[in-house]
Formats: sequence, structure tokens, C-alpha cells
Amino acid sequence: MGPDSRGGGGRAVEGCRLLVVCALLTAFAAGQMSVVEQEPEFLQPLENHTVTQGRDIFFTCVVNHLGSYKVAWIKSDSKAILAIHTHMVAHNPRLSVTHNGHNTWKLHVSNVQMNDSGTYMCQINTDPMRSQMGNLDVKIPPDILNDESPDGGVAPENGSVRLRCKATGIPEPTVMWRREDSKNIVLRYDGGRERQAVRSYDGETLLLNSIQRSDMGAYLCIANNGIPPPVSKRFVVQVHFHPLIKVSNQLVAAPVGSNVDIGCDVEASPKAMNSWYRDTGEKLLESSKYEIVEIPINDYSLHMNLKILNVQKHDFGGYVCASVNALGKVEGGVRLQELHLAPKTTIVPVSARHDNKSRKKTAPHSKDSKRKRKRPKGERRDDEEDASGEEDEDSEPVTTGSWLEPRTVQTIMPSASRPPSWILHRNDADNSAAASPINDCRICSSRLPLWATALVVKVAVKHLLDIHYAVIF
Repeated sequence: MGPDSRGGGGRAVEGCRLLVVCALLTAFAAGQMSVVEQEPEFLQPLENHTVTQGRDIFFTCVVNHLGSYKVAWIKSDSKAILAIHTHMVAHNPRLSVTHNGHNTWKLHVSNVQMNDSGTYMCQINTDPMRSQMGNLDVKIPPDILNDESPDGGVAPENGSVRLRCKATGIPEPTVMWRREDSKNIVLRYDGGRERQAVRSYDGETLLLNSIQRSDMGAYLCIANNGIPPPVSKRFVVQVHFHPLIKVSNQLVAAPVGSNVDIGCDVEASPKAMNSWYRDTGEKLLESSKYEIVEIPINDYSLHMNLKILNVQKHDFGGYVCASVNALGKVEGGVRLQELHLAPKTTIVPVSARHDNKSRKKTAPHSKDSKRKRKRPKGERRDDEEDASGEEDEDSEPVTTGSWLEPRTVQTIMPSASRPPSWILHRNDADNSAAASPINDCRICSSRLPLWATALVVKVAVKHLLDIHYAVIF
């Protein structure tokens, strides 16, 4: 190809480029150029919700560059259109849609129910369609069905009681049994020969075999699935048995004029009628003489108390406590007897022998000190008490205590085994050293106590020795 031909081609291409530019400038100037539109886009994902039944929730869909397109809400599992833009399609008063006037749409679900759970879709009607999804998980708190099973059980002692508790909820709840009084639940097997005491028991059914009176009371069925609040149901277990009376004090003693209480412990189920009687058959009623009280101990036992006011002689004797229910009757006896009280504690006074001893003076070796005066029969002096006190110097006063304390009496005998038959008596007016003792003595032993007799003998002997000494010298 020659140069002319290459130059002609280059000029042709350059001419085409100029024509395109001119055409574009001409079209833009004429307003015939079309601007390329941006596609809608989601700015954030649709959230997931886990909510308790009865609460309110909403899904939020944020779209940019929506343009002329529309936003729709769809329930994915049922393919049902719920709303387009702000117009509701589904006839459900609990559903609604709001728009903030810019790029945010919200689907509101109020008072959420179990059938609201599932997947929700926010969709834009582009070609192809664009969408995003969020999940709603509805939880249901536990509930205990009120079926036809009774709210408790009744059985005779050694019988069986079956308690059943059916609970519902999402997720499925667990069922636990506990006693209302926090005591252990006793499970018995093989006719009661094997037993197991547990704080709680898991399962819908609680079976109590070989039931005893100690198993009586309220049992709680508690259902829980982690969704608050847990729920419970109360079952009452009753065990029927023949009445039983226990008398701790069968013999009671009380003094006349006092108030006294006597009592009996009663176990009975069903509830028994309780009464007090005299052993003569007389029924006792509440009055100014008797106060009758029943004090509950637990579901099947109580304490019967009879207070007798101002006890008199005719109140002593036997008393009977009686209990009767549909299964039988039983009686217990208490005997009231008189209590004889000892006199109050007294202290027998003792003469102040220590003072008397300190006042006693040593008799001088004079003739005047040997004088003794005669005393009438039965007359005592302080020095007599001192003499007796000297012999009993280390003894303690004798006291009388309560009637339970023994009383000890100590008898102190004088050292003389036999009193002398005579007493030497000296005449004060006679100062003669040669006075005869025979003339100055007389028999008077019957008038003096033993200790005085011994003292006079001692004085007389000393007197004779003094005379003998005077004669010699």
C-alpha cells in the first residue's frame, strides 16, 4: 500500500473521532444524554430476635439508592407478603410498618405469639430481586397443665400415693418435686424394706410407696425451662391412721391451792375429737376451774393441755384424755396427787458463846471465889450455858431445810458418869480454918445438873486440900 493510501486512512479515522465528539457534545447540549442510575443496596443486615411470648419486637431494614423501587416484607416460611412500602397486605392487627422518610423501614410485631416465630424477609423488587432475612425465635415460659389429676393424694398408712405434674413450655421444661417444709422426700422400695431420702426428685410423676404418717404434708411440683418465671403447683398428701396418745407424765403432784397443768400428746388422721374426763366418767369443760387448750405440733399431732386452777382436796385423783376419729378411739391416764411441803428453812439460834467465853474470868485462888450459892431446881445461869458451850465449841448450828434434807440431832453427854451424893457448902460467916466439911455439906444432888455437881466436887476437894495444908503448917 502506497503512502497516499496510508495517509488517506489516517485522515478518515481522525475524521470519525471528530464526528463522535461532535455528536456527544451535540446530544449533551440538547439534553438527550441519559445518566446511568445506581442500584439499591442494604446498609446493614436484618437482625435476629429471641423473645418471650407476649413481648413486642421490630425488624429494621435500611436501603440506600432505592430510587423508584419498592421495599416489601415477606414471611419466608409461608411465602406470605406482609406489606409493600407502608401498605399492609396481611390482615393481622399485631403487624405494622413504619418509614422514617429517608432509607429506613421497620416491621413491628406486638404481643408476640408462638405462631409468629420464623424467618422474615426485607425484599427490593429489582431484577434480579434483592433481599435479606432475620429470624424470630419465640420462647414460652413454663406452665403446669390443670388436667384431671387431683391436687394431692390420700392413703391409709403403709399404702401408696401417686402425684403427677405435666408441664409445657418452649423449650420443654424440667419438673422437680420438693417438700414445702424443706424436709427430705422418702422413697421406699420392695415393700418399704429399702428407703432413700432425697432433697428433691426429678420427673413428672412422684410415687410414694409404703407411706407413713411422717410423709404427710404439702409437696411442690416446680417447672422450669430457663425462661422466667418458673411455676409451681401444690399437692397435699394425707395419711390416715388410728389415733395414738402419749402421756409423758402419768403421775403429777401439786400442793393444795396451787395451779397445775397435765397434758397428753395426740397423733391422729383424719382429725380427731379430743376430750378430758375424770376417772369417774365426768366430762370436763372450759370453766373457771379448768382451762383446756390444744397446741398444734404438725399436720397430724397436737398437745392437749388441762390446767386445774386452785387445786383442792377433791381435785386429787385420776384424769383421762380421750381422742376419737373415724378409725378408732384411744385414751390416756394421768393421776394427780397431793404434794406435802415441808416448813420453810429456819435457823436454830445459838447463844453467842464466843462473847461469853471472852467475858469469863479466871477464878482466883481465894476463899471467896470458892463460894457457891444454891440455886433452885431448874434455874440456869449464863455460865452454865458457857460450860455446855465449851464442850460443844466446834459444833455448828442445827438448821432445818426443805423436806428432802435429813435433820441430824447431836446429843452431848457430860463426862461424869454418876453425880456425887453430896455437895460441900461453906458458910460465908465462918472464917475458921478448922471448920468441919461434914457440918457444912448436905445432900442436894437432885437439885443440880451433872456439870454443876462435878464443879462443886472439884471445889470441895480443893477446899479440903487447902485445910489440910493449913493444919500441917
